[in-house]
Amino acid sequence: MTNCRSCNIELTSKYCPNCGQSSQLKRIDGHYIIHEIEHVLHFERGILYTIRELIANPGQNVRNYLSENRSRLVKPIIFIIVTSLIYSTCSHFFHIEGDYINYSGSKESSTSTIFKWIQGHYGYANIIMGVFIALWTKLFFRKYKLNIFEILILLCFVIGMGMLIYAFFAIIQGLTHFKVMQIAGIIGFVYSTWAIGQFYEKGRAINYVKAFFAYILGMITFALTAIIIGIITDLIIKY
Repeated sequence: MTNCRSCNIELTSKYCPNCGQSSQLKRIDGHYIIHEIEHVLHFERGILYTIRELIANPGQNVRNYLSENRSRLVKPIIFIIVTSLIYSTCSHFFHIEGDYINYSGSKESSTSTIFKWIQGHYGYANIIMGVFIALWTKLFFRKYKLNIFEILILLCFVIGMGMLIYAFFAIIQGLTHFKVMQIAGIIGFVYSTWAIGQFYEKGRAINYVKAFFAYILGMITFALTAIIIGIITDLIIKY
């Protein structure tokens, strides 16, 4: 008899009856690494399955994730991190960071430095922007009684899909040299508006209007916050 290394419960089988931890951890080798990659990418309950479901019916699938079954889709935090990494890799590889996000201002200002970081790390900046979009979404859809964390889960999936859309068009632009990132921005915005509106009640047209303004205002307040932080930083440095 041995005890579980996680919760110290006595083991009577290959798995702990309390926490499910295996009694013997597999050695990390090439087979283990391949299995872990397959586990993330496989079509059934993996990232490809999640992408398919978020394309077909994002609102219903995210609602199911929140209230019924959290094992069918990839965890939202993992999803947005992986998709942001995919986008960032594609954008840096094809050098398209500034093609649809641009800031003109003093190159020596802190604001310029902040926006330069946003341009170069848009995948990760988008995660931060999601917080601002979530606050406006909470305001516009307050009657639905969802808390801010549930809305952030929704936006992790929505923004993650946006990152994949941008990555897809970044590859097209990199291979064909046609300027298509502006189109990617439009499609990503339309998808986000549609997905958020569908999540709350797909049969109500007003919800898509609210989603539109929540997303727009989230982007604007994110940009204004970056500008204000830059101005305050410059004032502190100056005085």
